[in-house]
Parts: sequence; structure tokens; C-alpha cells
Amino acid sequence: MPKSYDVIVIGAGPGGMTAALYASRSNLSVLMLDRGIYGGQMNNTAEIENYPGFNSILGPDLGQKMYDGATQFGAEYAYGNVTAIRVNGDLREVDTDEGNYVAKAVIIATGAEHRKLGIPGEEDYSGRGVSYCAVCDGAFFKDREVVVIGGGDSAIEEGTYLAQLASKVTIVHRRDSLRAQQILQKRAFANPKINFVWNADTKAILGDENKVTGVQYTDKETGETHVIPASGVFIYVGIMPLTEGFESVGILDEAGWIPTDETMATKVPGIFAIGDVRAKTLRQITTAVGDGGQAGQSVFDYIQSLQDADLKVNA
Repeated sequence: MPKSYDVIVIGAGPGGMTAALYASRSNLSVLMLDRGIYGGQMNNTAEIENYPGFNSILGPDLGQKMYDGATQFGAEYAYGNVTAIRVNGDLREVDTDEGNYVAKAVIIATGAEHRKLGIPGEEDYSGRGVSYCAVCDGAFFKDREVVVIGGGDSAIEEGTYLAQLASKVTIVHRRDSLRAQQILQKRAFANPKINFVWNADTKAILGDENKVTGVQYTDKETGETHVIPASGVFIYVGIMPLTEGFESVGILDEAGWIPTDETMATKVPGIFAIGDVRAKTLRQITTAVGDGGQAGQSVFDYIQSLQDADLKVNA
């Protein structure tokens, strides 16, 4: 028989661990499931400087502190890649490649991932000059030259943000015009610190043993190869929600994100979603933690409502 819990949290990043903390502290039995080590993307972050309470902390260290807090009231943790969620009356069945579970409520905290360019140097210098989040890492490049790759809303918004910190921002785009909203384009074009390179096919991210030194690209019109000197490279070529396996539940929007209300509830009772997997604008550790706290309380209220309904039936 599948092992039973009050709450199953799918994903053990900052949001999932916070939800597990709040739910278990409310005396609910909680299981956190993750296909990797707890901590999520924090494990790939060298330094975190924008989390309250710490001037600076290593990502894995913050992940460990959150895990210790999440499990102090009895929440369990297990490896498992979730392949399906099914609704069976008041129960939510969760299938994984390591076994099956059942719970009264499920919190989805699987996050999202940035699309990669797949070019030489991208993985090698990840966290050492290559970033996918200007709000997270922009402060490390104050008064330095940086490159932004992309031409959509995110690339132009983040490029404008970086212009407040960097000495120069070069936006590299593979086309001859941007896809971003006109108001974002106007702001970027009007900023004297922002440069544009058009029709550029990015070929490699260059660097020495420790850091990024530049970006190599080919001009698609002339075929010539050029190098842009830079200390940082910010890549914005798309972001994808990690919602594979949840399609049949009926909680995804047309782009694969999970819409919720302010209590983190989806349109299917007993299924909640938090953090980067939600349809939202700001994806940060702090926002994931806020979502997790709300969801932890919401599942308690939801399970309480089930118990109240049972009492009425049996009265």
C-alpha cells in the first residue's frame, strides 16, 4: 500500500522547505519529495546577498539551514521523480519512480529552469560570471562591463536593471529588432550605458581559470567573428516551468505555469503551488519562502475543512 501523509510537498527548494516547516509545525505529517538534493538552485549559487538576516551566505549553507528548520518538527524527506498526480476523492495520489504515496493535500514546488544556449563556456562559468538572474547577481558586477543575451521582455528589463550597476551593458540579439514591449525598448534605447549588437549568433563564453572575460559571436550578415570584453554574461532566452507529469490534473495554463489564488490554491481542491512554478513575475528565494509560508497555513486550513465536513456528516 502507498505510504500515507497529510501533506506531500513536491520539491525541496526554499519554498518547499518553508511549506514543510509550516505544515509540520501545525502537527501535520509531511513528506518532501525531490529528484535531487534539497536546496534546489541554491546549491548552484556561490553567494547570496539579498536574503534577510545575512549580509552574505553561501547557497548550500542557506539550503542546509532551511532543511534543518524544515525537518525539526518531523517532516520527512525522500528522493523521487514525480511522474503523476491523481485525484481520488479527498485523497491525492502521487506516483514517483521510487514508489507511490497518498496524501490529503499536495504542494507543488518544482520550480522552473532557464533555457540554456548550449555553447562552450556556459556551464564552465556558471556562477563565475554566467548568470540567469540580474536581481540575484547584478551587484557582483558593479562598475564592470556585462553582456545580456536575448531580445525579449526579460532581457531588456534585466539589461535596464543592470545599467544601474554596471559601467556598460551590451545587449546581444540574434535578430535585427527586439521582441520586447515598446515601452521597455524605449527605456533601453534611451539609456546611454546600454549598447546593442544585432544579428549576432553567440558562439562561446570566454574566460580564464576563474572568471568570464568575454563573449564570442558571429555576425550573421558578414560571417565575421567578434569578441565583446565582459566580466559577466546574463542569459535570457526563455524560462520553462518544471511541470512535467502534472498535465492530466488540469492545473496548468497554456504555457505550462500553474496559476493560483492568494492562498496558493490551484483550481483543483487540495492541490497548491508555490515558488517559481507559479505564474508570477518575480522569482526569488524570498518570494518562494513567502509562498511556502502561506501554503503551509493553507493546507492546514484545507485539511481542517475536510475534518469539519466529516464531523457534520457523522453528527
